[in-house]
Amino acid sequence: MRILLIEDDQIIADFIQKGMREAGFTIDHMADGLVGLHAALTQDYDVGIFDLMLPSLDGLSIIDRLRQEKKSLPIIILSAKRSVDERIDGLRHGGDDYLIKPFSFSELLARVESLLRRAQRVIEPTTLSFTDLTLDLLARTVVRSGTKIDLQPKEFALLEYLIRHAGHVVSKTMILERVWDYNFDPGTNVVEARMSKLREKVDKDFEIPLIHTVRGLGYVLKRNHG
Repeated sequence: MRILLIEDDQIIADFIQKGMREAGFTIDHMADGLVGLHAALTQDYDVGIFDLMLPSLDGLSIIDRLRQEKKSLPIIILSAKRSVDERIDGLRHGGDDYLIKPFSFSELLARVESLLRRAQRVIEPTTLSFTDLTLDLLARTVVRSGTKIDLQPKEFALLEYLIRHAGHVVSKTMILERVWDYNFDPGTNVVEARMSKLREKVDKDFEIPLIHTVRGLGYVLKRNHG
């Protein structure tokens, strides 16, 4: 799941990014309103988290433009503005939720998850399956052949990415960009290390392995007939 954060307060932005990544989300951060609008118009996101007071273009204007362009991106407004009228104004402009600063990360996360559940009922299935492997995207659980598999948030995100591209080889660079959300040193072994742990959980106790290494290219989720 991919989040767009438009927030010019670096302390708040770092706080949100750290928490969301630990929760298994991919998050892009923009500190400028116009830059954020461009990202929202040209890339695919599952949830937007927008501050109201921004350089170049304010949050309400970004929402107005997105709704004019028929973009249905669920949006949480962040603001220090506390009055009921100001909150109503934000919702009437097309915001889906409104959170007053300061806020706890757990509340923000709960609101993001709520918006995702609402959106998924309309546009996405709540589960992903491949052979005997099933991911529940809402409960964040994994079951294989009736056996529950406990995954860390990043492992779940990695398996979700693999199952969404089942049968296709995904490179280490693709995984870093989409699962870790930023560029690591190309020499890092973070993908190999996390993939090894994932394979141990998903494949070790089962007869047929599903996660395969394609030497020199990357990884693929497939049923091994050999």
